[in-house]
Amino acid sequence: IMVAVDGSPSSKLALDEGLKVARSYGARLFAVFVVDRSLLVTYAGRMDPDALLDEVRRDGAAVLRSAERAISHAAVNGDTEIVETEPGQNVAERLQRYVVERSIDLAVIGTHGRRGVRRLFLGSVAERFLRGSSCPVLLVRAGDAAPAAAAAA
Repeated sequence: IMVAVDGSPSSKLALDEGLKVARSYGARLFAVFVVDRSLLVTYAGRMDPDALLDEVRRDGAAVLRSAERAISHAAVNGDTEIVETEPGQNVAERLQRYVVERSIDLAVIGTHGRRGVRRLFLGSVAERFLRGSSCPVLLVRAGDAAPAAAAAA
């Protein structure tokens, strides 16, 4: 099972769901953080692009340390990994390549549930991944967390 993590509330929920599935089926879980190297192309600010990339890598390492604690606490066989996009490759494509390279059986990805103009301009890694995925995908929507918690109570 691959879970894409980025530290967002939706990716934390995705990790929780991935851990539940992995524990139920005795599956191995891979928490993956993608460093999007296209930031170097699109960023036009005053910060050194290499320093920006290093900061994203540090953020990824912190996100994965948190994922490692969750994996350990859940007593699931798991691992974490930082991967980077190649030139001309987006995050969804890099995750799809990871799925193929690791022979992943299930991908779990959080989605923010954006709609309308916000989705049009911001795009959706989850949607792009889903459209091109070679394996089953479990989408976990952050906006659904409050109703689900209320229903459980």
